[in-house]
Amino acid sequence: LIFGIAPKSLKIIGQQVSDATRQEIANALVGLEPAVDVRVEYIEVPDSAGNQVIAMHFDGWVWGMRPYTYHGCPYYKPESITKVMPREMYDDRLRASFPHKYAWEVQASYGVEVGDLSAERIEEVVRLGVKAGRLNATAAGASVDTLMGKLNLKAEDGISLSNAAVVLFAKDTHNYPQLMIRMARFEGVNKNVFRDNQRVCGNLFDLLDAGMAFAFKHLNIRGNVIGLQREDKLEIPEEALREGLINALCHRTYDSSSGTVSLAIYDDRVEIENPGRLPNALSVESMKEPHDSFPTNLNIANVLFKTKYLDSWGSGVQRMVDACKNNGQKEPEYQLRPGSVVVVFYRN
Repeated sequence: LIFGIAPKSLKIIGQQVSDATRQEIANALVGLEPAVDVRVEYIEVPDSAGNQVIAMHFDGWVWGMRPYTYHGCPYYKPESITKVMPREMYDDRLRASFPHKYAWEVQASYGVEVGDLSAERIEEVVRLGVKAGRLNATAAGASVDTLMGKLNLKAEDGISLSNAAVVLFAKDTHNYPQLMIRMARFEGVNKNVFRDNQRVCGNLFDLLDAGMAFAFKHLNIRGNVIGLQREDKLEIPEEALREGLINALCHRTYDSSSGTVSLAIYDDRVEIENPGRLPNALSVESMKEPHDSFPTNLNIANVLFKTKYLDSWGSGVQRMVDACKNNGQKEPEYQLRPGSVVVVFYRN
């Protein structure tokens, strides 16, 4: 940050620097929170006797760092204007700096109690978790309230259920309009004409089941008879579609009540779209390369990991790619759209 440059000509003119100037700079830096490590340098201007350029050297803010405030207020700079940062923007940066503490999934739910959760879904998670060896066998006999604590699905007070518990197990989700999947079968390759259009509300497992049922309804199925058993296979591998839906439901952002996951089937492709963005460490190109797991919703992902619905090594995308290649299809692609991430499966 340099002081002493003419705003239009960009000529180096410097300024008079006094003790009051140095005190003013020191007092200004004290107003920043968290504290900033700044090295201030005063440089003589050869053609302007007595004038100095003031150069402040510091590390710029990067995504994932705690956002700065000045005298308790955050600011940002669109173009050349300094403005007070909107609350939503500040909260977004705060969550990125302390993702687990400020995440939507760990906040207390809207009055949802243990009795409002689906016992069947919880029993299924416990059964799969014990079978996979990722839950202790004693979990099968534990109360729902105890299980919610063990699965980190309680809010900070240790009593209220968290939003993550609602996403995973709620029977009634009317207070959570974002817990919905929109599904459509379009005629052709655009959205001009519908063949079928459905919306289903429910917890994550309800939405996963609804999405897979819709895929089986509208995608081509090939039936093979093996021995005495008939085996039906989707034209797009079932494991690939399921992985895509699970990723969308698990890693989406849930903060906004208007955002939903969507499943769109066209003549030439299937698109699964979810609100959010890719982790900063990943791009649409690197998604298909070996990478670590960066779950947006850590507690939701942890429950899915315990049931083997999800892995914790970032290998799910590669499994989708391999399944499509083994089925003789073009590998799926990731796309970024304003406010959302899309995975595209191509139909033969």
